Amino acid sequence: MRIIDCTKAGYKPELEKIFNRPANPPEIDIAVREILSEIERDGDAALVKFAEKFDHVTLTPAQFRVADDEIAAAEAQVSDEWKHAINTALAHVVSFSEQRIPKEWRYSPRPGVVLGERFVPMDRIGVYVPGGTAPLVSTVIHTAGIARTAGVSEIVAVTPANREGKVHPAVLYAMKMAGVTEIYRLGGVYAVGALAYGTQSIRKVEKIVGPGNAWVTAAKKQVYGRVALDMVAGPSEIMIIADDSARPDFVAADMLSQAEHGSGFEQSVLVTTDPVLVDRVRCELNARQKRLSRSEAIEKVFANGVYFILVRDLNEAAAVAGRYAPEHLEIMCANAEAVADNITAAGAIFIGEWTPEPIGDFCAGPSHVLPTAGSGRYFSGLTVEGFFRRMSTLQYTREAVQPELDLVKAFAEMEGLDAHGMSGEVRRG
Repeated sequence: MRIIDCTKAGYKPELEKIFNRPANPPEIDIAVREILSEIERDGDAALVKFAEKFDHVTLTPAQFRVADDEIAAAEAQVSDEWKHAINTALAHVVSFSEQRIPKEWRYSPRPGVVLGERFVPMDRIGVYVPGGTAPLVSTVIHTAGIARTAGVSEIVAVTPANREGKVHPAVLYAMKMAGVTEIYRLGGVYAVGALAYGTQSIRKVEKIVGPGNAWVTAAKKQVYGRVALDMVAGPSEIMIIADDSARPDFVAADMLSQAEHGSGFEQSVLVTTDPVLVDRVRCELNARQKRLSRSEAIEKVFANGVYFILVRDLNEAAAVAGRYAPEHLEIMCANAEAVADNITAAGAIFIGEWTPEPIGDFCAGPSHVLPTAGSGRYFSGLTVEGFFRRMSTLQYTREAVQPELDLVKAFAEMEGLDAHGMSGEVRRG
């Protein structure tokens, strides 16, 4: 745990260091490139090899896909309480997404000219659902559930199996309810490669969405161009802006919620105007961490990823948050809405002490697939629009095009593109 005191001289280098945190350890890229190359070359044979190497499960290509009877058996194992949670969260996410479905539109800016946009759902998308350190049931809802709302006809989910080749029953039930059409028990880099390149038994997709560890993130980055991506994200992170009205137990609990994800590269950051709060939160973190099942993973974050940033006022706190651009930004201040209005970059903003980050992770409505490592300054979280193809539409009458042919001629001359000019000239008169 480290304190950065912005009220004193000499703080800028350490602050800049966390502003410019890397999305992933760079040494991973070389190993990922070799795995992807082998998948592209050898297809199913490479998937068999890497499933055994990385997930310690022996599979044949015929066993990659989860069969309908296994999905039905899994459903029977899920408690009514869990089903209610999954179905309720799915309804909330679908409802939010329905508000944002893009609509075709047109307008006529000049007589005889009609311009606009059309939106058509993608045909086949891939959803990556992490399962190595925890079965992220909610990720199914926050990816596949949105894709189904968009009208995507083929939703392909990949998630790692355990050593017995099984996928967590709640994950399978959520996939069924969210509209997944194909489920493959594949994980990590090799699952991303299968979605991006296709193999003998798995058809390639058009876009890959969903969070993952540093290896999955590196794989997504390297297959970009072969498929579309939601974003290139890194380990999870939370920043909390708090003043002296904040409850230390609330702050500590929420900081721990992201530290437990398991990679050790997560960050939990408190930005506050109150030095007393720092001491009280630190005591709460130490006390609460000992009671958690993932305390070992949290220890790594305590060593390298927990920061307390002292600022002069809440305007400075908002400026720090805008530079950091956290995946999750909580605001626990007396006037939280006013502070939120000053935030310029964040994946999602949680306003007020009664809006904990896990409510967004699980059931609020917006997707929990969000930009990390400062990429919130130029990427946004996953939304239903991300599952559509946007097409501009242009229509001119014979009379309307005539006044603009001189423009075509001028640009064709400027750019040395004779055929472009010819295309305009043949339409004169």
